[in-house]
Amino acid sequence: MIFFKPLKSTYLLLFFIFNIQLISVAQNIKSTFKNNFKQKAQLKTGAERTGLYLPFLKNKNVAVVSNQTSVIYSTKDSIFEVFPGKNDVYFDHIRHNNTHLVDSLLSLDISVKKVFAPEHGFRGKVDAGEVVKDGFDDKTGVPIVSLYGKNKKPSAKQLDQIDIVVFDIQDVGTRFYTYISSLHYVLEACAEVGIPVLILDRPNPNGHYIDGPVLELEYKSFVGMHQVPVVYGMTIGEYAKMINGERWLKNGIQCDLKVIPLANYSHSYTVSLPIKPSPNLPNDTSINLYPSLCFFEGTNVSVGRGTEMQFQVYGSPFLKQGDFMFTPKPNEGAKYPKHNAEICFGEDLRTKESLNQLDLSYLIRAYKQNTSKEFFNNFFTKLAGTKKIQQQLELGLSENEIRKSWEEDLKAFKIIREKYQLYK
Repeated sequence: MIFFKPLKSTYLLLFFIFNIQLISVAQNIKSTFKNNFKQKAQLKTGAERTGLYLPFLKNKNVAVVSNQTSVIYSTKDSIFEVFPGKNDVYFDHIRHNNTHLVDSLLSLDISVKKVFAPEHGFRGKVDAGEVVKDGFDDKTGVPIVSLYGKNKKPSAKQLDQIDIVVFDIQDVGTRFYTYISSLHYVLEACAEVGIPVLILDRPNPNGHYIDGPVLELEYKSFVGMHQVPVVYGMTIGEYAKMINGERWLKNGIQCDLKVIPLANYSHSYTVSLPIKPSPNLPNDTSINLYPSLCFFEGTNVSVGRGTEMQFQVYGSPFLKQGDFMFTPKPNEGAKYPKHNAEICFGEDLRTKESLNQLDLSYLIRAYKQNTSKEFFNNFFTKLAGTKKIQQQLELGLSENEIRKSWEEDLKAFKIIREKYQLYK
């Protein structure tokens, strides 16, 4: 066997080529890092942008509409981050130095005279549908006025001596989630007595699509007050502008409204929330499935209230027995769960891919499997905002046929929505 000994010049050439490649790789890494750094942007909620709204509150008597989600996140904790190459936005779950809006305003010598509390209460512990009581905040001593009981609209007396109302609540972008109904009544009450409203905007975790039947006004209720689809693709600030601009308040009156917008936000982002917006929406999966599964609240099917899988499963004693089952029991947010202590058969959706539209397949499948004489109750039509879906299910229409029935209404709504968009 013959071995060839490379010449000295060959070593030099190889060394030169190797170094050129190293320099090229290093430059590419540097360039990529630089571009990523430029693209990486911090998304800020309206509440964090204190410099934009504190001037409106100085030397004023302030009322705040808020709950457990009304938090100002510490800037150094990198509240939201937009990562290059993705349309995903993630909350940093490090929560130290994050403070409730009310605590922050008081520490800045803003005169917070009272808090208005929506469904689930100021601290977010009250069951769905359970009356929220008036009282005082244990931490600050600030009076709390319920907006979920006999009183859903602030009275002129409750607004007496108030100069401005701040609204800061994390919404989930569905028509039957009652925070937007509370928003309507706050805007209306303030318009009637001439008090301005300041909305501190927050992202919509279901803001990346628009879908569902548009509410018919004859079925208007506290779980559906406006002619919008089930999923409307707007932040709560945009929604407030629409209520006001379309003159949906009583007698067509308009409120003196100002929105403090989010920074670096797009509706195309998928948002992960660090604080659950209500007791039975514990995680991203439940929030994503909520628009599709909430229809079951108007049927004899459970959506997992009374378990730790709320709005991630569905089941009933009246459905076909299969491999998946659960037994609801009283817990936080569900003192009296549907089918308490009964075995419910159904489907586990916890590993399903995220939805970009309403999924009616679960409702259709459950209706076909139901062995009870009664499947629907009176609440179903209120949630749907129309009688058509129940009628379509009873006629055996397919999901595609049902979806086609609301296409024209969706087109008309999207034209209205465009007028109030603050974000792409």
